[in-house]
Amino acid sequence: MEFAAELALVRPDLSARYAEALPGARAAVLGRLWRSLLYEPLPGLTPSGPGRVVLADGRRLTGRARLPHDLGDELALLLDGHPHTHPAELLAALGLPGTARLVEDLGNSVASLALSRAGASGAPPGTPDAYEQSVVDGHPYHPGCRNRPGVSVAEQLAYMPEHRPTVRLDLLAVPAGDCLVSGPWPGSLMDGDRLLLPLHPWQTRHVLPVLGLRPYAMGVIPARPLMSVRTLAPLDGSPHVKTAFTTRMTSGVRDISPGSVRDCVLLSDLLTTLSARCGGRLRISRYLAGAAAPVSGEYSADLSAMLREPTPRPGTVLPVAAVTRAMAPDPVAWIGAFARLALAGALGMLALGAALEAHGQNLLIELGADGLPSRLIYRDLADVRLSPARLARNGVEVPPVSTRLLSDDPFVLHSKLFGSLVGTTFGSVISLFGQGDREAESRLWHVVTAAARTAFDDLPGTQDVQTDRAALFAPRLAVKAHLLAQLDGAPPGDSWTRLPNPLTSEVPV
Repeated sequence: MEFAAELALVRPDLSARYAEALPGARAAVLGRLWRSLLYEPLPGLTPSGPGRVVLADGRRLTGRARLPHDLGDELALLLDGHPHTHPAELLAALGLPGTARLVEDLGNSVASLALSRAGASGAPPGTPDAYEQSVVDGHPYHPGCRNRPGVSVAEQLAYMPEHRPTVRLDLLAVPAGDCLVSGPWPGSLMDGDRLLLPLHPWQTRHVLPVLGLRPYAMGVIPARPLMSVRTLAPLDGSPHVKTAFTTRMTSGVRDISPGSVRDCVLLSDLLTTLSARCGGRLRISRYLAGAAAPVSGEYSADLSAMLREPTPRPGTVLPVAAVTRAMAPDPVAWIGAFARLALAGALGMLALGAALEAHGQNLLIELGADGLPSRLIYRDLADVRLSPARLARNGVEVPPVSTRLLSDDPFVLHSKLFGSLVGTTFGSVISLFGQGDREAESRLWHVVTAAARTAFDDLPGTQDVQTDRAALFAPRLAVKAHLLAQLDGAPPGDSWTRLPNPLTSEVPV
């Protein structure tokens, strides 16, 4: 009610469309919640067959049976025969341990998703930025797909990409000698010996006053927000600007750690080198520079920014998350071209020692004249994991990056890549193309499986590659457990669940 009341004040023309969008938004978030309840190892809940779970107190929750990769809404779930249509109300009724905050998050997700749909224009995208802004519904499997606590209705309309705003970035002047800087900081963002740090206007409004700071200039860089909200493309075509936006959206706080600033150029150089060794099938969108300003003598995640290569033009370039069914008149040909590129590039990088988190936001597709994927671009490097042992075996020196990026644990490497690429990227695209036709989906999964086998066959038969092959074709794959990770008291970082591997098991018909 508060959300609707605020909308009526700031954009009364959207109120009717918002009300019309609410039932669909509830069903969309309920569908994501049902997937989590069916497939994540949540305390107090036990799966008991297709479309059924049992609570610790004996109550039964039933709904439509669905596979882990299925997209689609749920109009209602039955708790001991009583229908629930709102995901927040259902989660509250379940009373699972550690879900108090999640109930509010699901309510936020429904309200913001309805606003996103109410403001969507439906106009066909024509530029890379417009494709980014065409993604209205957010993460295909995360129940908090549009959770934006701390961001008002007016701010969502002003800053969120699906509302297609132009956001004018501010600048903060800081003595350059006091800052942590990676790469060559551009002269256009200097004022004598002061570094001019781009700031998101939300950060200027909410964070600077708490820190006792004032901006040097306001509204000087007009830019369009991309899918991640805090990364923006300046209208003049200059490098993308990744800003701090210190609030929790979907499930993570959108600040920029000093470690990420320190690592960004080193990681870009390393991954670009590894990509070239893999034949350049997967281009890296490089960070060019980064900077963090100090607060009380410590570099601050609240006052950081990074500059990234802009999306290449001309051409049709879009995130995987922006792909539509209409783009693939021949889904088998489309998924085949995409799978060959993605698996050859990603598995080659993994064999050398870099596991990418290749989900629908981080992975961009360039379409050729025939409408098929012709090149891939990977961006946002903070979630990459590097294996020092593998890099050393391939004659590559490990750069001095943050230790959190380093792991030789095969589970860490495999879950990072396979969980995102198979569990989210291929899963969501195949569900989109298959539209619930299990035979069609099975054919598409077979195409992906064949592409994976070919990619492995083209790699040297090292022990690392053999280990990767065995893991990718194991009976079950680790994928992110989105709801589990958000429970009160959950450990920091990712949580995981193991799901049947669609590359090795027949999709039920």
